[in-house]
Amino acid sequence: MHLPDRIERKILLKAPRSQVWRTLANAEVFGQWFGVNLKGKRFVAGERTQGQITYPGYEHLVWDVMVERVEPERVFSFLWHPYAVEPKIDYSLETETRVLFQLEDMNGGTLLKVVESGFNGIPEARRLKAFRMDSRGWDDQMANIEEFLSKA
Repeated sequence: MHLPDRIERKILLKAPRSQVWRTLANAEVFGQWFGVNLKGKRFVAGERTQGQITYPGYEHLVWDVMVERVEPERVFSFLWHPYAVEPKIDYSLETETRVLFQLEDMNGGTLLKVVESGFNGIPEARRLKAFRMDSRGWDDQMANIEEFLSKA
């Protein structure tokens, strides 16, 4: 079975681009809807950001990303190890996938596009599970950011 190398999601958010941007690029706010404790953290291009996952069932894990691009109100991206949930596995030996968020104005709101790419670089033994779990995860996260913005 051949898996695609990428997951793509789009959602039209009923919020101005500046507000959506703050929800993505402000690490503390990002953590609130994404399920990570990033209190006191910042997203800086070229630096790692880490925080304790707060999502039920995954609280024993540390969320760890390498921030790649921070282009205000346009692009935010980071690299991470997808579905890295086994404490006994050293994921640092694996290739990371790229998560790219892009914003554009649309219909009085903001179109948020998320693309996670690079799954072909994940070891075959866990590629399918990582792809499936992240695919489902992005569905959940699109709903999470929409709900978070609706209450802002």
